[in-house]
Amino acid sequence: MNPNTHLHGGHVLKPVLSTLQLWGIAVGLVISGEYFGWSYGWASAGTLGFTITSIFIAAMYGTFIFSFTELTTSIPHAGGPFAYSKRAFGETGGYLAGAATLIEFVFAPPAIALAIGAYLNVQFPSLDPKTAALGAYIVFMTLNIIGVQIAATFELVVTLFAIFELLVFMGVVSPGFSMANFTKGGWSGQDSFSLASIPGMFAAIPFAIWFFLAIEGVAMAAEEAKDPKRSIPIAYITGILTLVVLAIGVMVFAGGAGDWTKLANINDPLPQAMKLIVGEHSGWLHMLVWLGLFGLIASFHGIILGYSRQIFALSREAYLPSYFAKVHPRFKTPHRAILAGGAIGIAAIYSDELIKIGGQTLTANIVTMSVFGAILMYIISMLSLFQLRRKEPNMARPFRAPFYPFFPAFALLGACVCMATMIYYNLLIFGIFVAFLALGYGYFLLTGHHRDNAVSAAAEWVGS
Repeated sequence: MNPNTHLHGGHVLKPVLSTLQLWGIAVGLVISGEYFGWSYGWASAGTLGFTITSIFIAAMYGTFIFSFTELTTSIPHAGGPFAYSKRAFGETGGYLAGAATLIEFVFAPPAIALAIGAYLNVQFPSLDPKTAALGAYIVFMTLNIIGVQIAATFELVVTLFAIFELLVFMGVVSPGFSMANFTKGGWSGQDSFSLASIPGMFAAIPFAIWFFLAIEGVAMAAEEAKDPKRSIPIAYITGILTLVVLAIGVMVFAGGAGDWTKLANINDPLPQAMKLIVGEHSGWLHMLVWLGLFGLIASFHGIILGYSRQIFALSREAYLPSYFAKVHPRFKTPHRAILAGGAIGIAAIYSDELIKIGGQTLTANIVTMSVFGAILMYIISMLSLFQLRRKEPNMARPFRAPFYPFFPAFALLGACVCMATMIYYNLLIFGIFVAFLALGYGYFLLTGHHRDNAVSAAAEWVGS
């Protein structure tokens, strides 16, 4: 039963997305993580240390996605984790999950937009990366407003181009690939493992998460899926498998192309890795820059879809001002939510002195903030799964988490390890993250009377 049938007026989303389009969204949301961001993990862990970290994170994400799919198919709601946690733990649980997801999805796009600017700057050195990032926001917010069917089809096309380009990258650098390059200084700058390598591996966790961050955003397209109970499991499972294979390939081939230390603190590691093999003036390099933009665009565009649905869902139930729950009368998209999230992202891009803290680059700090939101959401979602299994054992579950309770327990444990580690290494950013949650909680407490009268799609599902 689609919850949209209970909603009226300007709060209806159209169920139009196919399984293939959902797979495109699942992979597209994340695929920019294969193009940039992850290489910052090499700076602290080295190539081999970061490989260990990445394997652990891949296992966490694999078990998480298999578990999360149970929630998504049982409660296909535009709020995603917000709806699951609200049903499991009430309004406060819903707030925490919704706020964490919102921080994840609002702070990821400016990091990707800056990477788009960096890629374009390779081709046009006179173009300011921030100006290009601003232009990207304008273009892709507009495309998302025009219609979800158009947006999802575009997402699928650019995702396929992005996958093709990653395969081209691996093929072009393979003749110059050397495992000796990859392993040299691979343990935090040392050639052999020691206990001193371990702290760097933990510090690299946020950048391993960046390989897979936001795949859970498919949940926020659930109300717009034609057959969510069938298509979402297929999209999630094939999506995570696609991303694991690509992440391993990109990391190994980039690290084996030459001196990997030159790639550890930059926003465009793949063009620079290819440059080590083919030189600065190769046509292959120019092709990578242009086609490489498809990967960044796919994630940027997809996450705009994700954050807008989260803002829309929270506003629809009065966790945010109801102004943002309005759907465009012609295009049936949450246009106000799209613009609101974009305004925050653009402000982040131009807030260097506020965000460039702790000796990290602006991009690295934005990535870390986004990851804090993601990890808190993962913890709350897995707790919600356990709570709903106990609280509502007879709830319809079209897809059940395999190897329950071991898969969700491993995902929960992994997320808790990630959270503890990230707090230790990023205490100042964590403080800002907590401040955002506290400000939101203040608004939450002041607006309880609005929620009493709000249309609750999650409550409709309880009675359906």
